[in-house]
Amino acid sequence: MLSEDRIYDIFQTTGAMLKGHFKLTSGKHSDQYFQCAQVLQQPHYCEELCQELARRFQHTGVETVIGPAMGGILVSYELARALKVRSIFAERENGKMTLRRGFSLKPGEKVIVAEDVITTGGSVKEVIEVVKEQGAEVVGVAVLVNRSGGKADMGVTTEALITTSVVTYDPENCPLCQQGTPAVKPGSREI
Repeated sequence: MLSEDRIYDIFQTTGAMLKGHFKLTSGKHSDQYFQCAQVLQQPHYCEELCQELARRFQHTGVETVIGPAMGGILVSYELARALKVRSIFAERENGKMTLRRGFSLKPGEKVIVAEDVITTGGSVKEVIEVVKEQGAEVVGVAVLVNRSGGKADMGVTTEALITTSVVTYDPENCPLCQQGTPAVKPGSREI
């Protein structure tokens, strides 16, 4: 079992916990950002974190792990490797999350959705719908960081290594914007 102290140590050591003024994928602004790519660029840390997530899902009968491109791809792969199952990913095509590259799921197949960070859970919810459209069963969501403080409801068991409540603002009410501090978008999807 990986301790909470060890998990935070990994994020701090890699410089993945940032302070500043950020535009989030959800469109909201925040003074904190978890740049999981800083953790995921270190395979030994990615392996260690995903082994803990795998431990939490080892008795689910999972057959496939799927993640949304981009952030969920490495988490999906490493989690699937730890669970000794298949890993695939969903990606946007014409603004809609879909399976491409010959990926498919069988009716009844047990699937975990993996992601690096969730705030509102929008991308994860889209992937859950893709899985359901294929007739497969989502047995859980595995995430490195849940920024919603656990409030983002995925409708299934959700396991996060870090659960934190990060203050977010609508852009029109953002005190950082009002102070004139420019917002940066460190994530991978444009708003």
